Amino acid sequence: MTERHVLEAFRLNGRVALITGGGRGLGRVIADAFAQAGADIALASRSRASLDEAVTEIAAATGRRVQGFTADVTSPGDVDRLVADVERSLGPIDILVNNAGTNIRGSVTDLSETDWDTVIDTNLKGPFLCARAVGPKMAKRGWGRIVNLASVLAHIALAGRAPYCSSKSGVEGLTRVLALEFAGSGVTVNAICPGVFATEMNRPLIEDPVKYKEFVAKVPMGRWGELHELGGVALFLASDATSYMTGTSLVIDGGWSVW
Repeated sequence: MTERHVLEAFRLNGRVALITGGGRGLGRVIADAFAQAGADIALASRSRASLDEAVTEIAAATGRRVQGFTADVTSPGDVDRLVADVERSLGPIDILVNNAGTNIRGSVTDLSETDWDTVIDTNLKGPFLCARAVGPKMAKRGWGRIVNLASVLAHIALAGRAPYCSSKSGVEGLTRVLALEFAGSGVTVNAICPGVFATEMNRPLIEDPVKYKEFVAKVPMGRWGELHELGGVALFLASDATSYMTGTSLVIDGGWSVW
């Protein structure tokens, strides 16, 4: 019997990937990686402005079908509409990347209930709603990949990050439960836990020399992560290479969590 070359396991030819928060930052990098591997891409964001440039550039560079969709992942109606629009435009969704996220920093005595709800709804409710809308359809077709973006802060606490740490710990719990519920259906569910990367969300830290150095000091590799360093990890989890891997979190943090 002729076995498939190992690198073919990483190809996404014929797959359709939906990436929330896909217009910039980590979502944009993941979209690039998937398109380079052969997937057609649906990028979702609340803001149209963040989508148009990414759609044009990824399509031109890879020759894949790439479309942008506006949606609020905290709204069940918006999520259902998003899934229907993607399926109508590109076909059934094979890969879901729950990347949309936000962060509001502050001590528990200063944060409002609205601050808490905003972070929890976006970072945890959003992945739940999207997985609920897409996962059962994947299971019926017998193949699917759900990749949730958690964080190293699901493992390491920082003062002033109560909503964010709580939401990302919740994402890991959700990942494990979904993995069990879809086990045996051909659908795998895994999470990525990035450390400090130069994303728009981290701009307040990047632009503060003192805080920037404080974070670098926490990382054994002595630097922040570069965005391109996450693309291959996401591709791994979205591919056939992880057909026997589910319910797992991969930490990409330069060694921070080793301390």
